[in-house]
Amino acid sequence: MAIFKRSARAILLDGEDLILIKRTRPGKAPYWVTVGGGVEDDDASLEDALQREVFEEIGGRLGRTELVYLISTPTEGGVAVQHIFAARLEDMDITTRTGTEFTKPDRGQYDIVRIPFTADAIRQIVLMPPQLRDFTADNVEAITALLETQLRTPDRD
Repeated sequence: MAIFKRSARAILLDGEDLILIKRTRPGKAPYWVTVGGGVEDDDASLEDALQREVFEEIGGRLGRTELVYLISTPTEGGVAVQHIFAARLEDMDITTRTGTEFTKPDRGQYDIVRIPFTADAIRQIVLMPPQLRDFTADNVEAITALLETQLRTPDRD
């Protein structure tokens, strides 16, 4: 089966906080999602798609990013794959948000929220999809350590 749709999403840390988007849609219970979205044809790489989506959705720029998880979902057209990155936020200016979701009131609200990056805090919210909530809560320490580890430069002779 071919990959039908790809997306790039971020387990996005700012200090000790996890940055999420709280989705409130008319007639539905609120839920939370990670920052990110679909990979477009003109994105040079998954990381470029992630950088673009972070800028569109929260006016943010990323520092270090590391691919940590894949979620594959069979669909009628093929397989949808979400590429999940762990990332550090360098800065954010919400006045520069540009995504189309902000110009269509019928799509509901997209509120940027911060929660403590702890397993307990993550398990207390409805983070979608559920397998991402479980992965993130189960790997808080590993994700934190990964993003804090300095990248080594190979020795040069």
